[in-house]
Amino acid sequence: MQRPQAGEPIWLPDPSEAARSRIARFTDFVTRRTGITHADYRSLWTWSVQDLPGFWSAVGEFFDIRTSGTWECVLDDAPMPTTRWFPGARLNYAEHALRTGAPGDTALISVGEDGTTTRTTWAQLRARVGALAAWLRRQGVRAGDRVVGYLPNTSHTVVAFLATASLGAVWSACGQDYGAEGAANRFAQLEPVVLFAADGYRWNGRQHDRRTESAALRAALPSVRVTVRVPNLGLSASAEDDAVRWEDALAEPAECVFEHVPFDAPLWVLFSSGTTGTPKGIVHGHGGVLLDHHKLLGLHLDLGPGDRFLWYTTTNWMMWNLVVSGLLVGATIVLYDGSPAHPGPGRLWDLAAEHRASVLGVSPGYLQASAKAGLEPGRDLDLSALRVLGSTGAPLPAQSYHWVHDHVGARVQVGSTSGGTDIVSGFAGSAPNTPVWPGEISAPLLGVALHAFDANGRPVTGEVGELVVTRPMPSMPLYFWNDPDGSRYHQAYFGSYPGVWRHGDWMTRTAHGSVIVSGRSDSTLNRHGVRLGSADIYAVVDELPGIRESLVIGAELPGGDYWMPLFVVLDPGHELTEDLRAALASAIRTHASPRHVPDAIIQVPALPHTRTGKKLEVPVKRLLQGAHVDQVAGREAVDDIAALEYFTRFAPSPPGTTERTP
Repeated sequence: MQRPQAGEPIWLPDPSEAARSRIARFTDFVTRRTGITHADYRSLWTWSVQDLPGFWSAVGEFFDIRTSGTWECVLDDAPMPTTRWFPGARLNYAEHALRTGAPGDTALISVGEDGTTTRTTWAQLRARVGALAAWLRRQGVRAGDRVVGYLPNTSHTVVAFLATASLGAVWSACGQDYGAEGAANRFAQLEPVVLFAADGYRWNGRQHDRRTESAALRAALPSVRVTVRVPNLGLSASAEDDAVRWEDALAEPAECVFEHVPFDAPLWVLFSSGTTGTPKGIVHGHGGVLLDHHKLLGLHLDLGPGDRFLWYTTTNWMMWNLVVSGLLVGATIVLYDGSPAHPGPGRLWDLAAEHRASVLGVSPGYLQASAKAGLEPGRDLDLSALRVLGSTGAPLPAQSYHWVHDHVGARVQVGSTSGGTDIVSGFAGSAPNTPVWPGEISAPLLGVALHAFDANGRPVTGEVGELVVTRPMPSMPLYFWNDPDGSRYHQAYFGSYPGVWRHGDWMTRTAHGSVIVSGRSDSTLNRHGVRLGSADIYAVVDELPGIRESLVIGAELPGGDYWMPLFVVLDPGHELTEDLRAALASAIRTHASPRHVPDAIIQVPALPHTRTGKKLEVPVKRLLQGAHVDQVAGREAVDDIAALEYFTRFAPSPPGTTERTP
């Protein structure tokens, strides 16, 4: 297949395949229901945001989301963030997650970094959830109680979550790369009654024993009545360990029993990164998650029975929650616990081929690393089952779209997505009937009234503005934990535009309906009044040979000065020579913006990220402005605190210098 010309789509839907998709069947369903015909995706999207009651009730009926009780309306007239959905309806997330698959079919495939693979059938999954839920009930766990997991991405975590949800109790989890203090900063807010803790996890070829950290976490949670020890590594328990063994908690068989809870009853608590203070507990409800995840997974990703869903994630990230929701639509979910680059950079491609993934999700960084490593997954592996390559966590540069087209498969759709922990879902993405343009996200998702606002709060097309949502979404948070008057929640999203959700990203709506997200609006590069997203710099710099990763900062300094350095981490064997500096400056001037050539290009040993892999642009900016490291980020929220501390040496000194030292 010939490469597309500049400005043309790189991928177009196959008409026959699009006609067989679930979104096509949903469109026909909507037409029969409403009498309104939709010729294309844009027409369907327009209707979905203009008629929220009609759209979301259609989603519920199409996917047979069953409720008890009598609901009065789809949503009331209260403005965001106090909108209520389906008041009076009662349901349970776990009941829907466990109802779909045939007993002997595979529900879960769990793969360890060492290659150990276990498969769990739907019958086994239901039996384990039923047994564990009955055990939790015997411990006195009731609807509304909190149950937490200090756990890796394994089948144990899925079972513990579903058992908790079946009772109407509230789940929260974090990975074991957090120490006891970091996990306690999150879990202690919830006053949990049960703790699930694994003995350890594997990463990059090493076993990490977390028995001591698990004991310290238990000691930091005085509300916990009982701890369950999960045998991920098979390590023995210490003599003083009084935790219940996982096997014992599941020893007594029991049928699944589902507590029907109000539509807006809390399902789980996800936590913000904690880079700007104590992590915020973000609460989502059973009903809102059920509606939104059926829409996103069933319509946009076209997942259903027979499909296999692999998205690289840890339990720290909202993508874990979305992967588990693959069960809602009957897909087999593939869980991988380990480094995506061990024993080599092609590990995720190998997993996708081995387990015949229909949808594979990775980060932009993984695609760039695959390209730099010279991988040829489309040539060397059987990826014939792969339909969609998802990408999220950061903007995906145009070069990566071309790399996928040329080296993975011309018929593989790049499904770049923008969303967040805040809504545990997406704002913009793809669908089987949407084109794909390099560097662009195909369209706003159905039911998402997505716009770019200028400084005056007016929607704009073809220019950069604030990413906003002007109408309610069912997966918006119910509330923040320990925010009784809702003031923190309101300030986080609704402080800029009354009644409108402001997410904090720069976004452009194009004339052909796609979306371009260009970075966080609180870390904008504002040079001489010209704004540029950091993603535009990374799209150029990170493609150059020898550059492993980069970070660009625009820091306002005392006296009205402005300093814009570019920090680079180099591949082994490369040096930051004057020739490389000149090549970087030339590439930015030519391909990004002549006004945003950095004041300095500085080599650093490593960059700091959140635990979910996002670059810490704002904390580094604050360090350059003179803040103390403990003022800019919680230590447990950072993957490499030494990498963050390194930037203190660049704190204020005369701007324009080639490098700053303490």
